[in-house]
Amino acid sequence: MDTGSRDRGYLWGMIGAGMVIGAPLSALADAGANLNAANTAWILTSTALVLFMTLPGLALFYGGLVRSKNVLSLLMQCMGIACLVSLLWFVGVYSVAFGDGGAGQGFWGGLGKLFLAGVGVDTLKGDIPETVFSMFQMTFAIITPALVIGGFAERVKFSAVVWFTILWLVFVYAPLCHWVWGNGWLQAMGVMDFAGGTVVHINAGIASLVAALMLGARKGFPNTLIMPHNMTMTFSGAGMLWVGWFGFNGGSALAANGSAGMAILVTHLAAAAGALAWVTMEWTRHGKPSVLGIVTGMVAGLGTITPASGFVGPVGGVVIGAIAGVVCYFATMTLKQKLKIDDSLDVFPVHGVGGILGTLLTAVFAAPGLGGLGYAGGANAGMAKQFMVQAIAVVVTIAWSAGLSYVIFKLLDAMIGVRVTKDQESEGLDLVLHDEKGYNMMEYGPQ
Repeated sequence: MDTGSRDRGYLWGMIGAGMVIGAPLSALADAGANLNAANTAWILTSTALVLFMTLPGLALFYGGLVRSKNVLSLLMQCMGIACLVSLLWFVGVYSVAFGDGGAGQGFWGGLGKLFLAGVGVDTLKGDIPETVFSMFQMTFAIITPALVIGGFAERVKFSAVVWFTILWLVFVYAPLCHWVWGNGWLQAMGVMDFAGGTVVHINAGIASLVAALMLGARKGFPNTLIMPHNMTMTFSGAGMLWVGWFGFNGGSALAANGSAGMAILVTHLAAAAGALAWVTMEWTRHGKPSVLGIVTGMVAGLGTITPASGFVGPVGGVVIGAIAGVVCYFATMTLKQKLKIDDSLDVFPVHGVGGILGTLLTAVFAAPGLGGLGYAGGANAGMAKQFMVQAIAVVVTIAWSAGLSYVIFKLLDAMIGVRVTKDQESEGLDLVLHDEKGYNMMEYGPQ
């Protein structure tokens, strides 16, 4: 065979292979004709950022705040929750939260998407792949119960954390998520919760408060000062949370657009304002600013701006963050010093109070006259009407989370016991529950 024949044969072979390979690719391109590549890339990035908030961000933040004998227990709980929630999301929680519930659409998403049925490479949610949307929302479902563990840190069984996560995710988180974000009844009412003031922060804050009340205080609280064992670790985790929050709030626009850009801007401003407001209160009242104070104020600012982030302008971001730093500071002091409630890592006064504050203030600073982007009801809505809707969502979230969290804890305590014994608590959860130590060379901090 001459060279020309070989070349022609090679050419026809390549064309034939291209037709075979190109056929399914062409079909996929047609199916995804409305897919927006820029939006998809941004939500893929945001998904990684939100997961980064839990692992390693929240794990390090919480891990440094407990005593050295319990550091691994916090890391284990965060990792265990991330793995468990991921599989539960696949099995059915995504369906309950974001499925089409038919006649019950206002209250739950139904079971039509069990095991992610119908979610394929060519399935879209808006103009992004549903695989990407599902994964992005999964990261929210991961961090929410992970926040709760701060309320009962250093005294809870790992088995109780596992069962609590399963029951709480299915019966508390998933329905509330559907009501607010899955075309549920609160969303139909016009609630404005851009990235999780109700679904994440109030929900987790109330559950942690219920847990702290039901389990009781740690041994020695409040007479013995219980200090963080590694503020360097906590500071590192806080920095990761700040960066990850850009995906948390900015990604909730579900698009690479001006709304995402504004959400990131106001998120950053609120974090800075919250940190400085908290540390100013601390400096004024106690004479010295602390690293713990500045990072806690930062988280308070981030949590409080979350529901408002896509609806307010820069002025709203700064004011909301500053208010959060002051209000959450006093909430923390009141809870521990006056009420003597051992919410170990201040989940309720920071996330719960911050979520309530941010959800209500959304109705104020979304006003165009204050630099906001307007209300859900458009021209027919006003500040007073929107405030009432926001207040209803706050009350519903508190009642739903408190009531069911109480039932779940009572059930688990009756069946398996939730709290470790006093002797086990004294020895430390790392050795008692996991047969490991966080530091084998040298112990750091109070025991």
